[in-house]
Amino acid sequence: MTPRKEFDHGLDQLHAMLVEMGERVERALSEAMESLKTLDTARATSVIASDPEVNRLEEKIEELGSKLIVTQQPVAKDLRRILSAFKIASDLERMGDLSLDIAKVTLRLEGQTLIKPLIDLPRMAEIVQVMINESIQSFVREDVGLAYKMAKDDDHVDALYKQITRELWSLMFENPQTISQSMQLNFVGRFIERIADHATNIGESVVYLVTGKRPDLN
Repeated sequence: MTPRKEFDHGLDQLHAMLVEMGERVERALSEAMESLKTLDTARATSVIASDPEVNRLEEKIEELGSKLIVTQQPVAKDLRRILSAFKIASDLERMGDLSLDIAKVTLRLEGQTLIKPLIDLPRMAEIVQVMINESIQSFVREDVGLAYKMAKDDDHVDALYKQITRELWSLMFENPQTISQSMQLNFVGRFIERIADHATNIGESVVYLVTGKRPDLN
């Protein structure tokens, strides 16, 4: 196998691991939100138990990328491909941690009844799940247009988060007994909003990869 083919094979492996990592994070967010909607602690515990696998994938990406840099000595865009993979893996790992944090809220609310049906939080999470998938696809396809879409989606998520915060503050004002749970639900909104920020970071990494310039999509 020629050095170029070896390098391309290594890149394909990096892509595959990032796609798997993205799918796991997407699934963790979905499961964490489902656990919250039904206060299903068993489901939440399962989300928490799956987190080490995401961390393991990040370690494998760092290991393979470092090996490619040492053995292939890539330059220019090829080097940016590897550096971007490192950054994206780091963002995905943080997304996984934030999904775990949502599951922990479910555990904290064990035995309680939700103060209101969850509508906007799941909507936020659905948008962010699409962002996770599309951010990874923008990297694999080196699609700048899809990368820039992250900023628009992030604005939508931010608007929903502000709306949720206003509604929860109103609930707390009207009924102080809801304060504790309202704060926990507001934390969930913040966690989802942070995941969207990390997806936007991935979009920025893709733009940097393709153009060599660092944009600010946030």
